[in-house]
Amino acid sequence: MALSFCGNKSNAYSVTKGVLNNPCFVDALNLVPHVFLLFITFPILFIGWGSQSSKVQIHHNTWLHFPGHNMRWILTFLLLLVHVCEFSEGIVCNMVMGTNHLHLFMPAFMGFVAATTSVIYYHNIETSNFPKLLLVLFIYWVLAFITKSIKLWKFAEDKDASQYLRLYITALLVILYGLLMAVEINVIRVRKYVFFANPQKVKPPEDLQDLGVRFLQPFVNLLSKATYWWMNPLIVGAHKRPIELKKIGKLPIAMRALTNYLRLKDAYEDQRTPEDPDRSPSIWRSMYRAFGRPILLSSTFRYLADLLGFAGPLCISGIVEQLNCEKDPVGNNTMVSNYHMSYRELLENSSILAVLLFLALILQRTFLQASYYVTIETGINMRGALLAMIYNKILRLSTSNMSMGEMTLGQINNLVAIETNQLMWFLFLCPNLWAMPVQIVMGIILLRHFMGPSALVGASVIVLLAPVQYLIATKLADTQKITLEHSTDRVKKTTEILKGIKLLKLYAWENIFCDSVEETRGKELTSLRTFAFYTSMSIFMNAAIPIAAVLATFVTYHILNEKGPSPSQAFAALSLFHILVTPLFLLSTVVRFAVKALVSVQKLGEFLQSDEIGDDSWRNGDISVSFEAGKKPMGMTKAINRKQPMRYQMDNYEQPTRRQMRPSETEDVAVKVTGGSFTWGNNLLTLSDINIRIPTGQLTMIVGQVGCGKSSLLLAMLGEMQAIEGGVYWSNKNRNSVAYAAQKSWLLNATVEENITFGSPFNKQRYKAVIDACSLQPDIDLLPFGDQTEIGERGINLSGGQRQRICVARALYQNTNIVFLDDPFSALDIHLSDHLMQEGILKFLQDDKRTVVLVTHKLQYLIHADWIIAMKDGTVLREGTLKDIQTHDVELYDHWKTLMNRQDQELEKDIQQDSQTTLERKTLRRAFYSREAKNQIDDEDEEEEAEEEDDDNFSTTTNRRSKIPWKVCWCYLSSGGFFMVFLMIFSKLLKHSVIVAIDYWLANWTSKISNSSGTDILLVFIILCAAGITLCLITSLTVEFLGLSAATNLHHNLLNKIIHAPIRFFDITPLGQILNRFSADTNIIDQHIPSTLESLTRSTLLCLSGIGVIASITPIFLVALVPLAVAFYFIQKYFRVASKDLQDLDDSTQLPLLCHFSETAEGLTTIRAFRHEARFKQRMLELTDTNNTAYLFLSAANRWLEVRTDYLGAVIVLAAAAASIWSFHYGLHPGGLVGLGLTYALTVTNYLNWVVRNLADLEVQMAAVKKVNSFLSTESENYEGSMDASQVPENWPQDGEIKIQGLCVRYDPMLKPVLKHVNAYIKPGQKVGICGRTGSGKSSLSLAFFNMVDVFEGKIIIDGIDICKLPLQTLRSRLSIILQDPVLFSGSIRFNLDPEKMCTDDRLWEALEIAQLKNMVKALPGGLDAVVTEGGENFSVGQRQLFCLARAFVRKSSIFIMDEATASIDMATENILQKVVMTAFADRTVVTIAHRVHTILTADLVIVMKRGNIMEYDKPETLLEQEDGMFASFVKADM
Repeated sequence: MALSFCGNKSNAYSVTKGVLNNPCFVDALNLVPHVFLLFITFPILFIGWGSQSSKVQIHHNTWLHFPGHNMRWILTFLLLLVHVCEFSEGIVCNMVMGTNHLHLFMPAFMGFVAATTSVIYYHNIETSNFPKLLLVLFIYWVLAFITKSIKLWKFAEDKDASQYLRLYITALLVILYGLLMAVEINVIRVRKYVFFANPQKVKPPEDLQDLGVRFLQPFVNLLSKATYWWMNPLIVGAHKRPIELKKIGKLPIAMRALTNYLRLKDAYEDQRTPEDPDRSPSIWRSMYRAFGRPILLSSTFRYLADLLGFAGPLCISGIVEQLNCEKDPVGNNTMVSNYHMSYRELLENSSILAVLLFLALILQRTFLQASYYVTIETGINMRGALLAMIYNKILRLSTSNMSMGEMTLGQINNLVAIETNQLMWFLFLCPNLWAMPVQIVMGIILLRHFMGPSALVGASVIVLLAPVQYLIATKLADTQKITLEHSTDRVKKTTEILKGIKLLKLYAWENIFCDSVEETRGKELTSLRTFAFYTSMSIFMNAAIPIAAVLATFVTYHILNEKGPSPSQAFAALSLFHILVTPLFLLSTVVRFAVKALVSVQKLGEFLQSDEIGDDSWRNGDISVSFEAGKKPMGMTKAINRKQPMRYQMDNYEQPTRRQMRPSETEDVAVKVTGGSFTWGNNLLTLSDINIRIPTGQLTMIVGQVGCGKSSLLLAMLGEMQAIEGGVYWSNKNRNSVAYAAQKSWLLNATVEENITFGSPFNKQRYKAVIDACSLQPDIDLLPFGDQTEIGERGINLSGGQRQRICVARALYQNTNIVFLDDPFSALDIHLSDHLMQEGILKFLQDDKRTVVLVTHKLQYLIHADWIIAMKDGTVLREGTLKDIQTHDVELYDHWKTLMNRQDQELEKDIQQDSQTTLERKTLRRAFYSREAKNQIDDEDEEEEAEEEDDDNFSTTTNRRSKIPWKVCWCYLSSGGFFMVFLMIFSKLLKHSVIVAIDYWLANWTSKISNSSGTDILLVFIILCAAGITLCLITSLTVEFLGLSAATNLHHNLLNKIIHAPIRFFDITPLGQILNRFSADTNIIDQHIPSTLESLTRSTLLCLSGIGVIASITPIFLVALVPLAVAFYFIQKYFRVASKDLQDLDDSTQLPLLCHFSETAEGLTTIRAFRHEARFKQRMLELTDTNNTAYLFLSAANRWLEVRTDYLGAVIVLAAAAASIWSFHYGLHPGGLVGLGLTYALTVTNYLNWVVRNLADLEVQMAAVKKVNSFLSTESENYEGSMDASQVPENWPQDGEIKIQGLCVRYDPMLKPVLKHVNAYIKPGQKVGICGRTGSGKSSLSLAFFNMVDVFEGKIIIDGIDICKLPLQTLRSRLSIILQDPVLFSGSIRFNLDPEKMCTDDRLWEALEIAQLKNMVKALPGGLDAVVTEGGENFSVGQRQLFCLARAFVRKSSIFIMDEATASIDMATENILQKVVMTAFADRTVVTIAHRVHTILTADLVIVMKRGNIMEYDKPETLLEQEDGMFASFVKADM
C-alpha cells in the first residue's frame, strides 16, 4: 500500500469545493510554519553564533533574563503534550481507514519536532543574550496561530464536529499558540528588543557574576530545574576526583544564613507591638511569615503529584479491561473513508492508555521531587536563620546564666544540634500533613468505585491500624530518648576512663571502671532491644497491612457477590492499597515530628527569652547592627552605637591598628569602682562594698587567698556581673580597648597563630616579641606544623601551661589600652613565670605604657607593682602601693613577707632545672615522636590509595571509589552470628516468594483459570495471606536482632581491646579518635545500620521479584530490560560516589559549626571583653553557609538520583505495558496476568531509588564498622605473667627492697631504648630522690616499676620477686604512685579514694587527715559521699593533688613513688606534701622524681640520671661535696 499524503482515493486532491474546504490541504497548510522554523533555526543552531555572541562575561551561561521565561517553558511542555495526543489520534484514525493518510498525523509529528526545536533555540538565544534572533520565533508563533485557526474554523463549520476529539485538540493548539505569541510580544515590548532601536540594558544578578556560586538550582531553566540536569558535571566528575569544598562553592545570596536571619528576625520583632513590648513573640508565626510561601508552593506540587498518582490504578484497570474486550476492535467499519475518533474511544485504546500512564508517571514523579526539593531548601534556609538567632542570643547571655547552670553548654549544644534539626525535619515533612488526608480520601473513593462496599472493609483495616502505628512510633521515640541518655552516660564514663587511663593502669583499676561502662552499656542494650522490637513492629505493620487489607477486601467481595472480582477491578484495587499504605505509614512519622517540633519551639522560645547581660551604660542596645555590618569586609565595621551617652561612644569596632599616642590624660584613673556590690544573679553578694581605682598606664596587682573574689572583681569591671548598687566607671575610650586572659584558658579550634593574633592584623615583629615573652617558641617547634598547627578541642591536646601561655600571648598581642590578666602564672613553673613577668609584663606591656591589671598568687612579684589591691572574702582589704601597706598594715606586710621568702628560695632561675614546662614539652614530644612511628605504618596503606588517586587514570580511581565494601559488610554480619544471618536470608526469600504467590493466586482466581470451586480458591488465598503476614513479622525481627547482636559484640570487643591496650597506644592515638569510635561510630552501628540493611534487602528483593514476575509473564520485556539495566548501573555507580563525598562534606562541615557554638559559649567572657562579637558572628555565618551548601548539594544529588530512577521506572512500566499489549495481540496469555505485571511494574518504580539510596547509606555507615575494626587489631598488654597470683605472698612487698639489675627499657620495639643498663639498689624504707634534665629517663624508670613499658633486658626485683613474672593486676595493685597531673573521677569522694570498696570509713578519714583535707571534706554536704564533678573541676588543682596523696595513702603499700607530684601545686600545698611524706610514710620506701631539686635534699639517697644512664648515685651530702658534679650544679642553680 503506497504511502500518500492525502490517501489514494481519486477525489483526495480535488479542490472543486474551494481550496480551504479540502481537509487535506488545510493539514498541508499547517505544515508550513513548522517547516519554516526548522529551515531557519537549524543552520543558526549548528553554525553557532560566531564570535560576537555575548557582551557580558558571565558564569555557566545560565543567565535567564527574558520576561515570562517559566511561562514559556510550561506552555511549550503543554504544547508537546497536545501534539502527542494529536499524533496518537491521527495514527488510530489512520489504522481504521483503509488507506494511509499521512495528513492525519504528519503535521502533528512535525509540530512536535518544531516545538522541541523552538525551545532549544530559545534557550540558546537567552543564555548567549542574542535577543535579535527572537524575531524568528515571533514569526513562527504568528504563522502557526493563523494556520491552526483556519483549521479550527473549518472544523467548527461541520455540524457533527462537537463529538470529535480532533476539534478539541485543534482548539487547544490555537489557544497555546496564541499564548506563546503573547509571551513573545511581551518580551519584545518590555525589553524593547527586535523592532526598537535601543534595547533595554540588563545586568546579570550578583550571584551569577560571582564565579564562586556553584549552586545553580535557582538560575537554570525549568527543564534543568525539574531534572537537576545542572548537577551532571558535578556528579559525573566525582568519579575522577573527590568533591571538595572548593568544588561546591558558596550559596546564592537569597539562601545565605544572613539573608534568612534578617527575614526571620523582622518577622519575630514585628510581633512586639509598642503597646505590649514585653510580650514574647510566637516563633511559629515568625517562621510562617518568613518561610510560608515556599511551603505553600511545595504543597501545591505535592497535591498535583498525589492526584496524578491515581492515574496508575485507573490506567491499569483500563488496559486490562480493554485487553479482555478487544477481540474485534471496530466492528464492521473496516473501510471508512473519513473516520473521526471520539474522545471516549481514545480512553478505551489500550496502547494510548499505556502512553498516558507513562506520561502521568513522569509528571507525577517530577512534581513530587519538586515538592521535596522546595521543602528541603526552605528547611535549610530556616535552620540557617534559627542558628543565627540562637548565636546572637548566646553572645548576649548573662554570665550567671552560664555559671549558675541555668543554661548549660549541653543545653546550648542541644538547641544547635537537635532542636534546629528537628524543626528543619518538621518542615521537610510539613506538606505531608495536609496532602495525606486528601490522598487517603481520594484513594478510598476510588476503591469504593472499583470494588463496591467490600472496599470499605479493606480501607477500614488500614485506617484502624494507623493509630497502632502511631503508638509504635511514639514508643520508638521514647525508647530512643532513653537509649540516648544511657549512651551519653556511657560515653561520659568512657571519656573519663580514657582521660585517666594512665592512673587506672598504674592502680590496676581498669577492670572496675570497665565493668561500670559495661553495666551502663547493659542498660543501653536493654533499651536498644526495646528499640529493635518496636522498629521491627513498625516495619512489620508496614509490610503486613496491605496484605491484610487485600485479604479483607477480597474475602468480603467473595461473600457479598459469591464470585471473585474481575482482573481489572482486582489489580486496580491492589495498586490502590499500595498507594494508600505509604501515607498512613508516614502519617505516624509526621505526627511524631510535629509533636517534637512543638517541644523544640517551646525550648527555643524559652532560650530566646532568657536573661541577657546587664545593661551597663556602655553595654545596652541591640547587637544586630553588627550583623548587617558583617556584610561589609570586616575591617570596615564601623562603631556600633550601643545607645550610650556620647562620652562612651565607641570610636571604632575593631581596635585601631596604631593606637594614638595618649595625651597626658586628664584622668589618671582607667577604671573606677565606687560603692559596688555585685552578684552572679542568685541574690548572694559575691563582692560587696568595693571601692577601687585602677591607675592608667601602671601595673596593678590584685592578691588574696583562693576564692576571695579576685577573678570576680575583674569580671565585675568587665560588666559580666550584675551590679546591685554602685557602678563601674571607665575613662574615655578605654572600655573598647581591653585585652583579657581568663584564668581557665580558652582556645579556639584554630592554628596557634590565629589563637594569638585573634583577628588583629598580623605584625611579624610584634608577634615574635610576644612569642618570646611567653617563651612559646620551644613548644611551637615541637608541633608538627609549627604555629600553623590546629589546636583546641579537635586539634592537638596541649597541656595546661601551654594553653595558658597562648592565652596570655593573645592578650599581649592585642593593641589595647588595658590588659586584664587573671592569674596567668597558675599553670606555669617558676622559670616561665619569671620570664613572663620580666619580658612580657614589665618590659613588653609597660614599655607600651599599657594599663595592666594582674591577679596573682606569686607574692614575690609585688615589688614590681605600682598599685596593689588586697582582697579578702569578697571585699577589699587594702589598696595602695607596697610602701603604703608596709607603713599602714604591718601585720599584712609581714604575713606576705614570710610567704615571699618561701617563694624566693626558688627564684634563682636557671634552665638546668627540670621544670614543669620541659615536662609538658616532653609529653608533647612523646606524643609526636610516637605518632610519627605509628603514622609511618598507617601511611603505607594511605599512600597506596593516594598513589591511585594521583594516577588520573580513569579506571583505577573509578574502581577504588565505586567498590562496595563487601569485606566490611561480611565482618559486620559475622559479628552478628551465622545463625541469625542464615535465618535472615532464608526468611526474606521465603517472604517475598509468598507475597508473589499471593498476587499470582489473585490473578489466577480473577481470570478464572483454575477449575476448582470458589471456596477452595478462597481458602488457599487466606492461607497464603496468613503465611505472608507471619513471615513479615519473622523477617523484620531477624534483621533487627541480627543488628543488635552485632552491635553488642562489636562494642564489647572494642572496649576490652582498648582498655587493655598498652599505655603506648594512648600516647599515639588522639583521644578524640578513640572517643569517636565509642560515640558516633557505635551509635551508627547500634541504631542506623540495621534499619538501612532491612530497607536495602526489602527494596532490592521487591524490585527483583517485580522484574521477575513481569519477565515471566512477558519474556519479550527482557529485551527492553537490558538497556535499562545498563542505565541503572551507571546512575547508581555515579551517584554512590558523589553521594558519599557530599555526605562526608556535610558531616565535616557540621562539626566546625557545632564546635564554634560550644566554643563561643565557653569563651563568652573573653569574646565580650575583647569586644569581638561581630567577628565571631561573621565566622558563624560562614560556617553555617558552608554546611548548608553541602547539605543542599546532598539533597539536590538525592533528587538527581530519584528523578532519574523514577523516569527509568516509568520506562519499565511503559515497556511492561507495551510487551503485554503486544503479546496479547498475538494471543499469548490471559488478561489477568497483564494486570499483575503492571501492578508489579508500578511497585518497581517506587523502590528503585530506595535501592540506590540505601546502598549509598550503607556504604557510608559501614565506614563506622571499618573504623571500629581497625582498633580491634591492637595488641593487648600481657596481663598473665609467668607466676600465678596465688604464688605471690598476701602481703608482698612487705619490706620494700628494690634491686634494679641491668635494666633496659623502650617504649616500643620500633623505638630506641630510653633506659640503658641501669643498676641500683634501694634498701627497705629508704627515701630516694631521682633527678635529671628532661628526657633523662626519670619518668620511664617510674613506669618500669609498674611494667608499663617494654623491659627487654635486665630486671627489677622487689622483695625477691622479679616483677616481670608477676601478673600485671597483682603487681600494680601492690604499689602506689602519685602522678604529676592530679586525676579525679566523677562520683563521690569515697569512690575516688577507694573504688574497690575495700576500706573502712576510719581509714579514709585518716588518709584525708594526713593530706590536710579532713576539715574541708567535713564541711562539704555529704562528707565522704560529697560529689566530685567530672575531672574534679569543683576542687582547685592543689586540692586535687592532695586527694591523690590521700588516695596513695589509703593503699597501704610499702613502696610509694612520686612522679614530679609537686610540679603543679603552690608552695603551701607542697610543704604539706613534704611533711606528710616524711612523717606518714616514715617506714615505707619512697621514690621521689624531683621537679625542684631542693625537695630531695633531705633524701637518704640521690640518683642523678642523664640520657637513660645513672651518672651519680650516693647520699646528697656526699654528692654536694663534689663541686663539679651534676647534682651540685643543679642545687647551685636552684638556690
